[in-house]
Amino acid sequence: MAGGSGGDARVVDARTGRLLASYTLAAAGASFINDVILTDRAAYFTDSTNPALYKLALGKHGELPNAARTIPLTGVAYTTGINVNGIATGLRPGELLLVQSNTGLLFRVDAATGAATALDLGGELVTFGDGILRIGHTLYVVRNQANEIAVVRLRGGRGEIVDRLTDPAFDIPTTVAAFGGRLYLPNARFTTPVTPTTPYSVVGIGI
Repeated sequence: MAGGSGGDARVVDARTGRLLASYTLAAAGASFINDVILTDRAAYFTDSTNPALYKLALGKHGELPNAARTIPLTGVAYTTGINVNGIATGLRPGELLLVQSNTGLLFRVDAATGAATALDLGGELVTFGDGILRIGHTLYVVRNQANEIAVVRLRGGRGEIVDRLTDPAFDIPTTVAAFGGRLYLPNARFTTPVTPTTPYSVVGIGI
């Protein structure tokens, strides 16, 4: 789990909810650990405030490491606001995909070095990009404030937005998961005042 402004990451038993491990990735209050992708060999975390990725290398049988490794992220110009956000695996082994929320750019990143290259979207942008999910050659980019999913067809170093999905029930969705031929998105409701009884929901749409 990404720890946001706490600058940390936590590993939780999905069956029991028990905390298995906690890792300090960056200084609390001076970072925003936003998203995570799990591969066969590691978990990678993004930081929306600092140009870095954080790696938790997994042992042969999934054993957890003693500490995280910081990977400097190069090729991405950080500016004010929310920078790198969602993360997914790329088409090639050792490649990651990132979305930068405030600029609307997508990047291919070498997971070993942190070297990033902008994906050519033919001049289009995915501003407000939040959680991302790759299924085959299709990348689904959740655009939170736009209440939309940009559907990007990947072709090597290029990408083409081939569809834009929305639903009247969207209320600032922030991430996405797939199950049974559908996408499921939680509504963050950032513009709704938070009270003890504020309702939240998950929206499912077909793909």
